[in-house]
Amino acid sequence: MKNSTKTSRIAVTLIACLTSGLCQAQSMFRGDPAHSGVYPGPGPRAFHRIKWKFPTGDRVVGSPVSSGGVIYFGGDDGNIYAVDAETGHQLWKHAAGGPAPSTPAVIDGTLYAVSYDGKLHALDARTGDVRWKFSTGGERRFEAKGIHGMQPKNQTIADPFDVFLSSPVVAQGAVYFGSGDGNLYAVDVASGELRWKFQTGDVVHASPAYADGVLFFGSWDSYFYAVDAATGKEKWRFHGGEDPVIHNQVGFQSSPAVVDDVVYTGCRDAQLYALDAATGKEKWHFDNALSWVISSPAVTQGKVYFATSDSSLYHVVDAATGQPVLKEQDKAFMFSSPAIAGDVVFIGVMNGTLQARDLKSGEVLWNFETETSRQNKGWVLAKDRGFNEPLLYHSNWREDPIVAADRQFRIGAIFSSPLIVNGVVYFGSTDGYLYALE
Repeated sequence: MKNSTKTSRIAVTLIACLTSGLCQAQSMFRGDPAHSGVYPGPGPRAFHRIKWKFPTGDRVVGSPVSSGGVIYFGGDDGNIYAVDAETGHQLWKHAAGGPAPSTPAVIDGTLYAVSYDGKLHALDARTGDVRWKFSTGGERRFEAKGIHGMQPKNQTIADPFDVFLSSPVVAQGAVYFGSGDGNLYAVDVASGELRWKFQTGDVVHASPAYADGVLFFGSWDSYFYAVDAATGKEKWRFHGGEDPVIHNQVGFQSSPAVVDDVVYTGCRDAQLYALDAATGKEKWHFDNALSWVISSPAVTQGKVYFATSDSSLYHVVDAATGQPVLKEQDKAFMFSSPAIAGDVVFIGVMNGTLQARDLKSGEVLWNFETETSRQNKGWVLAKDRGFNEPLLYHSNWREDPIVAADRQFRIGAIFSSPLIVNGVVYFGSTDGYLYALE
């Protein structure tokens, strides 16, 4: 498409946005720099139809954002996309040089996105043209010998469940994001020059949250950090669990939410933590019986909403005490993060289901199942839509567990965290589509 034609189409979109109210922007991971997971306006309490679905060339693991009537997202096919929020028509795409399983940020007409090429890409949000690129030390997944009990136990294996890259947050004129090289970076929004970097002991794929001049994030080195956003100086660190044998119960993969001077974050040590934002002291923890907390918590009205992986549980706990308020059993792992709009909670499930739950009761209001999950090729899902684990995980030797995980992922799984704008729910799936439901 010629640039003049492309610019004209986007201009028409922006005019339509201004006249129809579609400019309700949610332009960062989890809705805002503090990652509360709460979106303005009502969420649909009933499913009516697929408004549109947009095809890509591979999995869509990251989450979409909205700005100016445009939906932006990255795909594992190595592209960053801009599509019209109303029609689902592509406005532009940018080849990022590697899979982009994270959530972009769009601020003041510039889109910032990271990909497996080890670069932070700054693009013109209207045209997709490159403004600058910043190179890190390179991307990689978390890895360890005999991870999750895989054999041979002395073989270093990349973690197949390390599915996300860090999503950038923008504040104080800088873009902040984590990298597989173990650093948290601060890059100037205008020039793309490095302001500072903060080194941890391992991969940083959690997304930093920003509040009151401080960045909060976890690393796979088992520590959770608070860093001064202006200087990159450490303010405090908190030590999560360790697992030196099979490296299963260790590492912060969840991204934090910061609400009312408290930091809420999940950990692969099976805890949900509430930490004092000023000191890092633990206020409480909620134990999940060896089941990871990958999903990033949502916090509203004095309650914390999150989900677990292996135990497939949807939880609501009291934000002040950590005491349980509600627990609902689900069918399959949940890596997606809950998103709250009005009195509805939306969350994706790895069996290819998007769920809408009542905020107070936890009752499932409606489910949407991706076509790939309904087809259930290879009998990946059992009759109850749980995973057919005896079939999938028949061996822990060599590539067998990795193949099993990949079969789970490609059943139309929803890792993406839902975005809700003007009553429409947007999310990606491993079937290669970005969906818009209303």
